[in-house]
Amino acid sequence: MHTNTLKYDLPAGIVVFLVALPLCLGIALASGAPLFSGIISGIIGGIVVGAASGSHTSVSGPAAGLAAVVLASIAKLGAFEVLLASILIAGVVQLILGVARAGFIANYIPSNVIKGLLAAIGILLILKQIPHAIGYDSNHADETSFIQANGENTFSAILHAAGAITPGALIIALVSMLILVYWDKTPLKNVKLLPAPLFVVALSVLLHLAFNRFFPALSIAPAHLVDIPPLDMANLGNYLRFPDLAHFTNHDVWIVGVTIAIVASLETLLNVEAVDKLDPHKRETPPNRELVAQGVGNICAGLLGGLPVTSVIVRSSVNVQNDNRTKASSIFHGVLLLASVLVLAPALNLIPLAALAAILIVTGYKLAKVSLFRDMYRKGWSQFLPFAVTVAAIVFTDLLTGVLIGLAASLFYLMRSNFRNPFSLEQYRLHIGDVVKMELPNQVSFLNKATIKSALWDIPENAHVVIDAANTDYIDNDVLEIIDDYRVVAAERNVRLNVIGLRDEYRLHDPIQFVPALDKDTQNKLRPADVLQLLRDGNERFRAGRTTNKYYLHQVEATAAGQHPMAVVVNCIDSRTSPEIIFDAGLGDLLTVRIAGNVISREIIGSLEIAHKLGAKLIVVKGHSSCGAIGLALQNEGAHSVGAITGKIRKAIEDCQCGAHHPPAGQALLEQVTRRNIENSLDEIIAGSAFLRERVARGEMGLVGAYHDIATRTVHFGELVTPDDAGGRNDLAA
Repeated sequence: MHTNTLKYDLPAGIVVFLVALPLCLGIALASGAPLFSGIISGIIGGIVVGAASGSHTSVSGPAAGLAAVVLASIAKLGAFEVLLASILIAGVVQLILGVARAGFIANYIPSNVIKGLLAAIGILLILKQIPHAIGYDSNHADETSFIQANGENTFSAILHAAGAITPGALIIALVSMLILVYWDKTPLKNVKLLPAPLFVVALSVLLHLAFNRFFPALSIAPAHLVDIPPLDMANLGNYLRFPDLAHFTNHDVWIVGVTIAIVASLETLLNVEAVDKLDPHKRETPPNRELVAQGVGNICAGLLGGLPVTSVIVRSSVNVQNDNRTKASSIFHGVLLLASVLVLAPALNLIPLAALAAILIVTGYKLAKVSLFRDMYRKGWSQFLPFAVTVAAIVFTDLLTGVLIGLAASLFYLMRSNFRNPFSLEQYRLHIGDVVKMELPNQVSFLNKATIKSALWDIPENAHVVIDAANTDYIDNDVLEIIDDYRVVAAERNVRLNVIGLRDEYRLHDPIQFVPALDKDTQNKLRPADVLQLLRDGNERFRAGRTTNKYYLHQVEATAAGQHPMAVVVNCIDSRTSPEIIFDAGLGDLLTVRIAGNVISREIIGSLEIAHKLGAKLIVVKGHSSCGAIGLALQNEGAHSVGAITGKIRKAIEDCQCGAHHPPAGQALLEQVTRRNIENSLDEIIAGSAFLRERVARGEMGLVGAYHDIATRTVHFGELVTPDDAGGRNDLAA
């Protein structure tokens, strides 16, 4: 707790307390429990759970979602004291769940369902608080159920309220909402210790007193005010109930306890996931620690006569909307709840419920803005429909049921997506021929069986096929059988099949049937133009981020006895231009000569002649953008041995500057010199080796220049050259 955050947390805690107070009382009333059990749970949820929780935003207390469970359980068990034994059991179960790290369940709640939950709570806050805003207060709980405890439903309560308007309450609600909406446009917004909701509550009390004294027609009856019952300070023990531990042998007590633990844990995990979405600082609540905190809270509630405690979405939302910074706001709201029943009751009983309704309505609007629905719609039906189903289901049932329906809708779209597109299928060309790659997703179920089988059986004869399960954590046995069956089909169709990435428990026998490493026969069949196209294809895969699996371990074995490269690349030493990576090549595919500025010397020409003897069919001289060696040559740097490089590049500089009316400068000159230098290196190779010149003339060896644009990851090739045009080429010097 830092003093710099208290100026935010204290006002937020006050507002949460003002909202929580009538709700605690209302939930106790709706649960058929003693009135003070709701206050006790609010205090425990604020102080005990707030201190133990790892959440900065969540506020705990009695929840309306458990009101029906508590009401039915009291009737089933026969007494509130017996229910307390069940709540005690529920707390222990939650404690065990937290220690056992069961909070991972929260990670499997889809974002669209969480956003649907928040939007639905926003809509419910507006719908449920409209009656209170106009002075119809027959239902005091923050119910999230469509069917209310008083027999009405959400919409019938609004209809009945329309016929029982209290003018004074309506005026206070309207004035309060106007203040809350336009607060940020007033100078008062700069007073951190005076948030808009707190100002609204204070003003509503003044208006209430003014109506009673000066405008009797607008006076507000006690039924429309906060109602904290009087407390006998001399007999505080009379307000505490204690669990009847003699009923621990009753199996119904255990059934109720486990039921409360499961429902409360699910609601808590849903709530903390939702509130973390609202948190402007995007902090993450540790779910296992939250379960432990809730367990401790429910143990205390069971021992002291409180209702079951959960993290509560309405109070947590109010907490975030009022700019809290740490969990101190939750703890402070619990302290205020304790103070309210001890000393503050007379003052708090002057607060009109219409003012609190206005705060909740504006909070609801912020949770369910039209922009949220618009954004979800733009994400497509697979995101929008589960979101919309969750919203509608929560509004017309209750929070937990609605979320389960939303999860079912989201699961349906997940299954549909897996069924329609359970894998990615792409075809690319390597030196060994066309390769078809099927990449499996993280989870492959029996639902994917038909589409995977259809795709595999449609692959033509004589193909090379890779089934890549490197990112797959689970494969259904039915799909493994399909892959195993395809091995038979592949053998009959002369399809060479590799199955890679399978986990040990799924591994098939002899899954590697081909290795993309050049052998002598394949090397002999390649022509210079074929090799050039393979390099273009490899660079396109690199540029698009679709590089192939290299099978390095298998390539090492395949090339250990000898190499059969298809090309030799004269490349700059620049660390960003490795040919094997840029051309998506494997071991044994390329010979590389690396020298600054890709300049040519007798030793390099000798290396190129050796490359031909090793079977290489293409010489590539590759320069690149922003070349450091070219830059040094432009700066006339020649000290020590650097001049051996920059001296060779000087000819390209002179070629670019001589005869030009407006010679380029700066970056443009550097790039032009780079391209000219590539052409000069090609000329030197042709001029410096009669052996290579003859091989190029026969078509046995190709020679080509290439310019690598590092920023776009693209290699631009010139045309294959011959000795006849060695002096007149200008294809890369543009």
